[in-house]
Amino acid sequence: MTQPNTVYISLGSNQGDRLKHLQDAVDVIYKRVGKVQMIAKVYNTPALGFEGPDFLNTCIIVKTDYPVETVLEDLQRIETEMGRVRTESTAYESRSIDLDILLYNDAIIHTPTLTVPHPQMANRRFVLQPLYDIALKEKHPTLHKTIAELLEICEDKSAIEPINIWLKNPSKKYNLSNYNYMAIEGNIGAGKTSLATMISTDFNAKLVLERFADNPFLPKFYEDAKRYAFTLEMSFLADRYQQISDDLSQLDLFKDFIVSDYDIYKSLIFSKITLPEDEFKLYRRLFYLMYKDIAKPELYIYLYQNTQRLQENIKKRGRDYEQNIQDDYLEKINAGYLNFLKNQEELNVKIIDISNRDFVNRREDYLWILNEIASVIPKVE
Repeated sequence: MTQPNTVYISLGSNQGDRLKHLQDAVDVIYKRVGKVQMIAKVYNTPALGFEGPDFLNTCIIVKTDYPVETVLEDLQRIETEMGRVRTESTAYESRSIDLDILLYNDAIIHTPTLTVPHPQMANRRFVLQPLYDIALKEKHPTLHKTIAELLEICEDKSAIEPINIWLKNPSKKYNLSNYNYMAIEGNIGAGKTSLATMISTDFNAKLVLERFADNPFLPKFYEDAKRYAFTLEMSFLADRYQQISDDLSQLDLFKDFIVSDYDIYKSLIFSKITLPEDEFKLYRRLFYLMYKDIAKPELYIYLYQNTQRLQENIKKRGRDYEQNIQDDYLEKINAGYLNFLKNQEELNVKIIDISNRDFVNRREDYLWILNEIASVIPKVE
């Protein structure tokens, strides 16, 4: 997955319940555009360039996967839904909500509908002051000055006054740091790596990804399963044991928790499917000798996908050695996981059916999953 884009957005309102309009806009931006990373103070400012009621203004930093054109379309749609009526006039006027893209990464953009950096941001104290609160060292891509420097030399001397009420960050409703260690599991192509990566980015978690791509026996297994099954499963067990032991033992003071895209118990689930009975019994003995020393996740999430969606995802990601995986193999894996989880009392388990969800491309589906995860009550030891 690519790194998210950073977009700086100014918000203003001078009609109706101004503070509510700002909060509603922040909430909808979070739902549609991306994670609201920081919110500045709210300032009361006079109308600039026309006679009208005072504005409330602020700025936010948003992390988004969307291109700038999509962000602009979303912001304009939000404005319309919140009652802003655009006219043909180019004069300044009162509005229930005003949302402007100030900066998008360090891009310089000139299109018929959008100019970035915002052409007037350096001339507006009601923009620079809240932006200073959250990004004083950020550099203007064309003026090559920091926000702090631009504020200092700004010729706009309008009186602006901070109010004593802060807007709420909607991301705070998902308190995932109740857990020190969370594992996300699922079938081949279920999306566990994507979800683990998104959560780690949004919630400052240490990301632990399985190193399956480095396993030289995996392509050979898909070509000749009977010959390479035991070798593959033993190599996976050793790799998973070593990796998770190392990653869980390394304390990261700058991260809030750990999220992984696998749990070591998957070794037992897959091996039961791939190995003959006598080899599986030997494998299981070795597994439990190692498993007893491994830290267990405090929350175990299983992403359930139906077989058709799994095959679509497998085809889409295009790994050559996976393209001939049969439906019955995927169905056996799903059954193996569900049977394990049904009889599992040691782990705090949440099964989430995402067969009709596309959380990578639809932000509302991603937020729905976060709601499902946040609804789990942590086990008391």
